[in-house]
Amino acid sequence: MTERTDVLVVGAGVIGLTTAVHLAEQGLTVRLRGDQPPRETTSAVALAVLSGPLLSDPADTAGWEPYETTSAWHRAGLDTFAALAGQPGTGVRVTPGRWASRTEIADASWVRGMPGYRPCTPDEHPGFAMAFWMSVPIVDMPVYFDHLTSRLAAAGGSLEIGPVASLEEAAAEAPVVVNCTGAYARRLTADPEIRPMRGQHVIVENPGITDYFYEFSKGPKLTAFMPHGDRLVCGGTATRDDWSREPDPAQTEEIIARCAAVEPRIAGARVLGVEAGLRAGRPRVRLAEESAGGARVIHNYGHGGAGVGMSWGCAHEVGKLLQHTGRAV
Repeated sequence: MTERTDVLVVGAGVIGLTTAVHLAEQGLTVRLRGDQPPRETTSAVALAVLSGPLLSDPADTAGWEPYETTSAWHRAGLDTFAALAGQPGTGVRVTPGRWASRTEIADASWVRGMPGYRPCTPDEHPGFAMAFWMSVPIVDMPVYFDHLTSRLAAAGGSLEIGPVASLEEAAAEAPVVVNCTGAYARRLTADPEIRPMRGQHVIVENPGITDYFYEFSKGPKLTAFMPHGDRLVCGGTATRDDWSREPDPAQTEEIIARCAAVEPRIAGARVLGVEAGLRAGRPRVRLAEESAGGARVIHNYGHGGAGVGMSWGCAHEVGKLLQHTGRAV
């Protein structure tokens, strides 16, 4: 029988791994279990650029957590990643990049105080209605996952690869279960509000690009590229209700064409790989507690495309809920 621990975290993507690290570093005995290793989860293919709450419009979050709550989670992430950018081996760095939208934003006054802000010149954002530069953290997810995995081990936590058939099964192994299974929470909890949002990215050989580009327009297609050394991650898509993780060749061509329209050097770059993952689409993040099989179950899923940015804020929120165990978290 598996040794009983304080907390079993289910799901090894960025939400689960971050939560496990936070709880382990606060002194709890933590086991993390996922169907796949962190580097093979949806989070590993995230574009991972940190805007904090700045592009989160209260009007767009109706039905979600209160805007003040999601804003606080975003700010916690922005602060944490900015601090990590000063540490070697984290995969995080602060770098200038362009943000662009195909429609004008009614009030963009908030962005003028951001580090590195300046409006783009017309030739810096072809085909976009508005664009500006700002300097924020971007994350090389495979390197960042290695960093988090090392932190989990250093804090005494363990990582197991294997499925969890039910919350009751997990409850037999620990008095507290944290469910961070993302889109797959639909199967584990029968949550009808979860809808997969399939995303596809193309990794190409970096032709010498040092600045990122990120489109924040609404819709199923966006243009973005993130340089990570000799790799350039190009995106992307957001297709609802599609469970396939198989690469789509037509989407690959479209992604390269969109990115090359902004940066022509990408057109001739050698393709190194194509990756697809499933974001956890939900009308609101589910961060709440219930009982199952005699254990406390804390759900922490439904972050859509904002999982990296909200990961630390939500991990801290789980820690606050566990203060009722009588141990400091």
